[in-house]
Amino acid sequence: MERTGLNWLTQAAPDPEDFRAQWERTGLGLTLLPAGRRWDVLAVPGRLGRPALDVLDTAPCGPVLTDSGEDHVSFLVPVGTAARWIGTGVRCAGEGTWIVVPHPGRGSRGVRWLVPPDGSGRLNDPVLLELALHEAAAGLGGW
Repeated sequence: MERTGLNWLTQAAPDPEDFRAQWERTGLGLTLLPAGRRWDVLAVPGRLGRPALDVLDTAPCGPVLTDSGEDHVSFLVPVGTAARWIGTGVRCAGEGTWIVVPHPGRGSRGVRWLVPPDGSGRLNDPVLLELALHEAAAGLGGW
């Protein structure tokens, strides 16, 4: 699964083969990849994102990242979602932005996968994510 997740991630790079070779050669745990090519990213505060992930965990879930302090939880969603998303406290990364991504098979400092990519291309469904965020916010007493 690690190898297929790595292959899937590298497809977002401008030159996937060169990017993958460099990532493997350097052994770096983190790298920058462009959002808006294969996925967009919605980053929500951790106190909301973790409960939303628990809600989503009942259905197949796409890749999800968090930072070291779990201050933010970032959901990979279909391209175009960031341009349409409306939500207080949600940071959106789409076309023209870059995100820090950890290697799916290596530990890293700062950013880690809560749900690593499995290579299938599955992303988080924005409709289900919105419902999960609402449910999580309701559970937090109006957040």
